[in-house]
Amino acid sequence: MQEYEVKRGNTKDLEDRIKAGFADIFQTEPEVKEGHYSISYGSMKLLEVWAGEKNKTVFVDTVTDEAVLAMPDEEADGIILDTNKKFRQFLDLVTCFTTKERVKRAKKAAEKSE
Repeated sequence: MQEYEVKRGNTKDLEDRIKAGFADIFQTEPEVKEGHYSISYGSMKLLEVWAGEKNKTVFVDTVTDEAVLAMPDEEADGIILDTNKKFRQFLDLVTCFTTKERVKRAKKAAEKSE
């Protein structure tokens, strides 16, 4: 499980962005249970997302689909690359930070905890 910060000023519509991200990026409606949104897509057997306290963070939990990893590399590579690309796009939309900004913030947080 990973926790991502949501850019300040973008917390009010977090739930809407999560739903929109699933619909627009993964072209699927998530299953909703107790505020947790989950889907299965590509090389992810489970992608579960939920808002943190006061919508200031978003929690993401993923489970890899072992069946995809067991495929020949030629087949699996395309699925894995597509899944990874869409997952990054989803995080960009939900957190309102680019991948580069998220990496920078994660490094700062790791330095603080040391």
